[in-house]
Amino acid sequence: MGQFLGRLRRGLHVAVLCLASAAAGAGSLGDARAPSAAERSAADTDIFYHVFVRSFRDANHDGIGDLDGLRAGLDYLQQLGVTALLLTPVQPSPFYHNYFATDFDAIAPEYGGNASWVAFLRAAHAHGFKVYMDLEFQYVAGGHPWLSSAWHHPASLYRDWLLWNDPTGDTAEAAEPMASPFGLYAGAADGSSHLITWVNLNHPAVQQYFREYVLRWVDPHGDGSGVDGVDGYRIDHMMDDLDNAHVITHLFRDFWTPLIAAVKARRPAVRFVGEQWDWGYGADYLTRGGADSVFAFPLRDALIRLQKQPILDAIAATQAATPLGKRQVVFLENHDTDRFASVVDEDGAKARAGAALLLLLAGDPAIYYGQELGMRGRKGPPEASDAPDIPRREAFRWDADLDADGSATWYRPWDRVWTTRFNRSNDGVSVAEETDDPRSLLTWYRQLIALRRERSEVRHGTQAFPCATASPVLCILRRDGAQQTLLLVNLSDAPASPVLDSAVRIADFQVVIGSGSLAAPLARYDVRVAETP
Repeated sequence: MGQFLGRLRRGLHVAVLCLASAAAGAGSLGDARAPSAAERSAADTDIFYHVFVRSFRDANHDGIGDLDGLRAGLDYLQQLGVTALLLTPVQPSPFYHNYFATDFDAIAPEYGGNASWVAFLRAAHAHGFKVYMDLEFQYVAGGHPWLSSAWHHPASLYRDWLLWNDPTGDTAEAAEPMASPFGLYAGAADGSSHLITWVNLNHPAVQQYFREYVLRWVDPHGDGSGVDGVDGYRIDHMMDDLDNAHVITHLFRDFWTPLIAAVKARRPAVRFVGEQWDWGYGADYLTRGGADSVFAFPLRDALIRLQKQPILDAIAATQAATPLGKRQVVFLENHDTDRFASVVDEDGAKARAGAALLLLLAGDPAIYYGQELGMRGRKGPPEASDAPDIPRREAFRWDADLDADGSATWYRPWDRVWTTRFNRSNDGVSVAEETDDPRSLLTWYRQLIALRRERSEVRHGTQAFPCATASPVLCILRRDGAQQTLLLVNLSDAPASPVLDSAVRIADFQVVIGSGSLAAPLARYDVRVAETP
């Protein structure tokens, strides 16, 4: 949902980027201070798999992805090698993406309801996965019990829990809820229209309710064990001044920090990932906001361009904005962005280069469902609904046939969406077509993920860039004590050779991914990975 304000981010961080550019331009940033044992443990965290639940897998043959389908896909995700599942919202909503809830405490019936949620969570934990829930409760949709109780009933307990155009005057009984930035009513992809209004996050009772609410999901038995509880949260559209409207303010201090502290007092290992409204570097979220991690939006913008200097600049600025002990979630695509395969025009070499950078850079990588297959998708033509984003959220490709059992083609009845599909039957982009192909993108992702999980320096080591800027080859050196991994990526359309610093002893490394010696030329967008024994 965060893209509606994300466009405003452009130009807000030029000063930070320019300050970082000089350091990155030298070709080597130097290693940061080595983290302590406690910091290393905290930093040695996750490889996220970002699941758009409705589109992942359909278990009951109604065309809608559901939690039982997600549970059936856990073996595949375990083989892929990811460690944490980041789910889009699962609460009931009139919108297909399930943001703007009608009941915060329930699981959407089309996803299987509460019983399917518990069964999925237990199975995910048995597979060794952490589960992150997407929090978005700054708004409610028409049909939410708070809104139903309070509209035209000024004496309702929930009247002050929402915002109203005229909450106290003589016309209070007829007053409408205050319009959100989406307008008072927003269009859904099926052509219907639904009310959306603000929740009063400054109200003490609301603050107490949500502190108890997030505790229920992380510790449903109330004993601090976390059994049947989620392991982390993504905070959608996190802001200090909600929607910059100057109506619901000081949220970092009065809402988010106390809420996060209450959860960590019960379960210290629970992590909070904040989505920055401006898609910037997120330093304020990691300091005043209390988040453990933010999304590396500026780095993503640089990575998808596959140009050496912008990537170095963004890495430096991201590093400068990230306090010690905090994290950045590195990604190439998510539910609000075009698919990386489409961004690079389905160029296989570029897709592999992007994957190598994603998985071997410092930070917590996030893979959007189907990214590892090369699924395609771009935002559709603008219209007054949430339909244009559906091509970025198509059904996960289990089989070569788009309509095979398990395919969650929930959008198929909507002709205007169906005609913009980016994925086709028998196009080579599916689990069935790629699993046993050693040259497939899926095999490439599995190989890189396995390397990341095996090598401590890639998970939590220091990071340096020992290649001259004159060469288009980007060199990333990850180090943890004596262990080192060196990534070389040729970010150009012509063959190029790395120009390594003299401090890198080529004889110490053995090439484990790619071909040729460490100093040999690389083909266009080729990747080579070498390790010390």
